[in-house]
Amino acid sequence: MPTPFATVRRAAAPDTFAPDGSEIRLLGQLATGSMVHCRLPPDGCSLPIRHRTVEEVWYVIGGAGELWRRQDEREEVVALLPGVSATIPLGTDFQFRATGPDGLEVVIVTMPPWPGPDEAVPTPGRWPVTG
Repeated sequence: MPTPFATVRRAAAPDTFAPDGSEIRLLGQLATGSMVHCRLPPDGCSLPIRHRTVEEVWYVIGGAGELWRRQDEREEVVALLPGVSATIPLGTDFQFRATGPDGLEVVIVTMPPWPGPDEAVPTPGRWPVTG
């Protein structure tokens, strides 16, 4: 049986909130991956987490922010601006924050699809959590 087509319009209000506290609007999903629109409000900062089983690719579509990533002894902070793409490989501790007056908007592809809230493991972070 063929996989059904799906066409999704981004919702005005969040469909849910991620375990890190960011607003999530559901987009498309297939058997091997899912896509969401993620938003942090101005001055918002996510909870620091690590994923148990999924990897992500991010693409910034609006606002400004920073992403902190750590794997073992390697860590970095990168600027998140429209047009920037970043990856969250399996086992990476990460945290992100909005630094501009418009908040931060990111399209995130998760592989495999997001399995549920138990996917996120709390981890020590870089910044104090806000909003």
